[in-house]
Amino acid sequence: MLKTKNDASEDNSKSKLQDLINQNKFSDAISFLFNKQQKDWPLLQQGLEALSEVRSKKFIFDGYEIRTQYNPGRINSTTANVSTESIKNRKCFLCAENLPEKQEGILYNDYYSILLNPYPIFPQHLTISSLDHKPQRIKNTFNDMIQLSKDLTDFIIVYNGPESGASAPDHFHFQACKKDRMPVYNDYNNLKKKYGEEIRNNDVKVYGIDDGIRRIISIESPSSNDLIKTFRNIYDLYSIISKSHVEPMMNILTFYDETEWKVIIFFRKKHRPDAYFRENEYNILVSPASVDLGGVLITPLEKDFNKIDKETITQIFREVLIGKEEFEYLKTKLK
Repeated sequence: MLKTKNDASEDNSKSKLQDLINQNKFSDAISFLFNKQQKDWPLLQQGLEALSEVRSKKFIFDGYEIRTQYNPGRINSTTANVSTESIKNRKCFLCAENLPEKQEGILYNDYYSILLNPYPIFPQHLTISSLDHKPQRIKNTFNDMIQLSKDLTDFIIVYNGPESGASAPDHFHFQACKKDRMPVYNDYNNLKKKYGEEIRNNDVKVYGIDDGIRRIISIESPSSNDLIKTFRNIYDLYSIISKSHVEPMMNILTFYDETEWKVIIFFRKKHRPDAYFRENEYNILVSPASVDLGGVLITPLEKDFNKIDKETITQIFREVLIGKEEFEYLKTKLK
């Protein structure tokens, strides 16, 4: 059978994409895939068009910023029913056989598929999904997270725990966005200087950061082995403190800058704030996950976007994250 011009063009695209992957130029490969998919995948086109119309507001706190984003396209993620019964009765939307027909991905290390999210918060919003259907657990996959952050040098890698904002807790995945799209990345050095306490300073640096509305442990190291060991130590410690039956509630951001990794961990005590469950004018449909805690608070309803102010943001973040007493205890144990 003779190949059409479209067939030949498709072959050339696949060849060029594979060449970039073979050279470990993953950021370039993602840009290439993004340009291709926004031309030939209608669902992504619609998502990007909707993203171009989202509204945002910026709130300046003392030394950092939090943005709110009115994004109706995120309603399904914000309101996802993650109960055991609901998950049992639905098809997994991250399994390969259930992906949209036009969606393409980049195979990463034979274990993951790098996909473009058709309901984006940012341009080039990635979902990095395990090829196997396995539950969302970070302790033994943290090494994959830091390797991704080094290979995808322009991106910040995001992990939401199974009880901390993941809309698919039954299928292991990360998310990612360009670094400069995440306010906490831009604010990190200032947060550390203004609010940070140095807990350790050897081959691994560990800081406790309390900026008034978020309590963070950050880790910095040029050594992946030391970073993994330190993270697992923190994970085990918070497992004891939180008494979680699944995994300790946390949201994690990782990125690689020049010669070392940086990891930002938000420790939680609650999945959703009380305002999420209230009725009538007292309801605020916000379900914070890593992106929200990283400085982009998503509001899929316009009424909430109009209503939210600095006081509301402070109340929501303080409610879902651990309190001062637990944070001080955690820091003491890490010392």
